[in-house]
Amino acid sequence: MNIPAPAISIVIPAYNEERRLPRSLEKICAYLKKRAWDGEVIVVDDGSTDATARIVTEWQQQIPTLRLVQNGRNRGKGFSVRHGMLEAKARIAIFTDADLSSPIEEADKLLGVMGGGRYDVAIGSRAVDRRLIAVHQSRFREVAGIIFNKIVQLVTGLEFVDTQCGFKAFVVERMRPAFQQQRIEGFGFDPEILFLAKLRGLRIVEVPVRWAHDEDTRVHMVRDSLRMFLELLAIRWNWLRGRYRKS
Repeated sequence: MNIPAPAISIVIPAYNEERRLPRSLEKICAYLKKRAWDGEVIVVDDGSTDATARIVTEWQQQIPTLRLVQNGRNRGKGFSVRHGMLEAKARIAIFTDADLSSPIEEADKLLGVMGGGRYDVAIGSRAVDRRLIAVHQSRFREVAGIIFNKIVQLVTGLEFVDTQCGFKAFVVERMRPAFQQQRIEGFGFDPEILFLAKLRGLRIVEVPVRWAHDEDTRVHMVRDSLRMFLELLAIRWNWLRGRYRKS
């Protein structure tokens, strides 16, 4: 018997998210029910040492299509998103941060521009319309983010003004080869998957979304910024070495 595919897959990378995850799952559950969608939710547990896995199991009573995928050990956000996307069963999959910094209702904007097959990738953006930011980061973080995206443009040739927003939608089958080629496992994975999508000729659109900074962010300003810069250089190096060639 053929089992119909879910309308949408929502992928949530999670590392020690016992505090924020229940509220986010509650909002996602309400979102899917309001739209009467048979959507699946995939929480990728990135080697959490708290009750993240138990919370997901408990919530499966409320969201029957909720799945727990485990990395086994802490691998990084990039690895977790890749893992979840390769597990997704819907035609379109969205990944969102566990804190829902972009409200899940903003998924309507991403799905709307992807209707009719116009785009293969829709990326949420804080920089296209900063009036939609409800809670700003510190000025230092905002300026650092702007500088980082300028470097992204210089190193990768990508023209987007915000590659790092944790809210993106993909046509799964079109993006699957790109995720299979993804090499970066940390926070710097976003430019790599967009770079791979562009190399494969996929159509990408940047969409302004509502967003609010969460002080409980997992990004360490100095350590992770340096790491992401090195990962940008790795993208260029991998390309020059031919590691992103189509198989």
